[in-house]
Amino acid sequence: MTVKVKINNFQKGKVYLKKIKDTLLVSVDSVNIDGTNEFVLSDNVDSPQIYFVAISESDKYIKFFAEKGVINIYSDLKTFGFKPKIKGSKNQKLLDQYSVTNTKFNNLNLDLIKEKFDAAVLKDTAKVNKIVKKIANTQRRKYLYTINFAVNNASFEVSPYLALTEIPNVNPKLLDTIVKSMSNKVSKSLYGKKLVKLLSK
Repeated sequence: MTVKVKINNFQKGKVYLKKIKDTLLVSVDSVNIDGTNEFVLSDNVDSPQIYFVAISESDKYIKFFAEKGVINIYSDLKTFGFKPKIKGSKNQKLLDQYSVTNTKFNNLNLDLIKEKFDAAVLKDTAKVNKIVKKIANTQRRKYLYTINFAVNNASFEVSPYLALTEIPNVNPKLLDTIVKSMSNKVSKSLYGKKLVKLLSK
């Protein structure tokens, strides 16, 4: 995998390409930047998985779905880590598509939690109970959306990845539906194997 990165307004520092290995975040490539905002990072990707581009002395990073080939990442130093433009990864494109709706669910959930807190302060038990039901319903809708998305895109590694990261505690029967939908290639991928292992437990 070749990662071509451009970070506007970034002129000097060290940039790292990282991935998670055995639960640890490890650096697989790095480059010193001095006077240019365009650079290239690379690594051998055996199976599509999440990677990170990080800048030294910063806790911000760009998270992306890595896979073989050329991936282009565009960002700005001021907004580094927030909505970068990523091209060249089919799994990343699907992940971005999923994130649009998932963000709406998360924002709705946050609004409901605030409403619940305000109602609790006013000791409005009836309203609190009503909001609790809404929160549970929102969570259920999010889970169903994630399951449907994973099943509909079961020929891509993003499918087991979402099952592992977004709904790991869902009913095993629903996880089994995703596993049975996965293509043979995805079943043998990093996240495919992890999902099968999780289900077996």
